[in-house]
Amino acid sequence: MASVNPAAGEKPKIVLHWLEVSRSHRILWFFEEIGLTYELKTYKRTAEALAPPELKDVDPLGKSPVVEIFPHGATKPIVLAESAAIVEYFCDYYGSWLVPRRYPEGKDGQIGGETEAWLRHRRFMHYAEGSIMPLMLLGVIVNRIRNSPAPFFIKPIIAGVANKIESSFLQRNFKTHYDFLEQQLATAPDGGNFLCGKDLTAADIMMSFPLEAGESRSGLTKEQYPRVWAYVARLHEREAYKRAVASIVEREGEFKTTL
Repeated sequence: MASVNPAAGEKPKIVLHWLEVSRSHRILWFFEEIGLTYELKTYKRTAEALAPPELKDVDPLGKSPVVEIFPHGATKPIVLAESAAIVEYFCDYYGSWLVPRRYPEGKDGQIGGETEAWLRHRRFMHYAEGSIMPLMLLGVIVNRIRNSPAPFFIKPIIAGVANKIESSFLQRNFKTHYDFLEQQLATAPDGGNFLCGKDLTAADIMMSFPLEAGESRSGLTKEQYPRVWAYVARLHEREAYKRAVASIVEREGEFKTTL
């Protein structure tokens, strides 16, 4: 386990609330990657594929991931939600090695003096949720519209609306983003195999879930974007990722990346 400042006192109890086929799996992987000691509580989705209501007992939005931190001597936990916020918080204490060095020698504190790796990291930490994940969610919605129950004479109209959204918006935007990611991987700093260079970063962990979703929702193939597909496979080869998957298989009997 990564070391903590001894002055910080005893290590807190940490509980990760994990929901199947959700963003929470990358937090489980992240915890394994940084060697964190934690408790894991798992949840199944409802028949409507929604988060179960008991998650609202942890956080009012009832979403996952959500993490409870019980500092030594505290009367109530700190509750963290939102993937990037959780990752950034724990990087500050246990996983600083997952954040690239911000400034090269002699450039400390200078605007514009940041390393390319750090700038990429800052971007992709937020690109994962702010730019590419909304497309994946829209893809899910469109598919549900297409397959929604309806009288047979309405079905062609519903399918036509779904197909129009796909052809006029989703497909062209998926192509734009995958072109961008393919180029970013081709030009990674120091010829590295990760988005920010030779080493895994927290941003790579953040990118795992949307790209896993994209394998089934984007309509794009590994022949079209070999670097993107190889990148996802590379992430899955991390020993910490494998431990996270094995942990879920042991508890739940299976692990899925899509509904």
